[in-house]
Amino acid sequence: MSFDLYVRDLSVLLKEKALEAREESRTASAGDRAYALGRLMAFHDVISLMQQQAQAFGIPLAEIGLDDIQPEKDLV
Repeated sequence: MSFDLYVRDLSVLLKEKALEAREESRTASAGDRAYALGRLMAFHDVISLMQQQAQAFGIPLAEIGLDDIQPEKDLV
């Protein structure tokens, strides 16, 4: 198994978790809302960083499965 498969799989899993966190932040009770929002912000940061690093290394976002998510739009 190679690094590219690992990175792509990890990216897809993180994206799925991030979208789940977005939904949880929208439906969380008042007592759980701060935690849910913090978790969502963490996923926003991780996905943004992964996208920035991929671009810095000349890796197309589609190769790592992060071409169809925009953290500033999709993870708020």
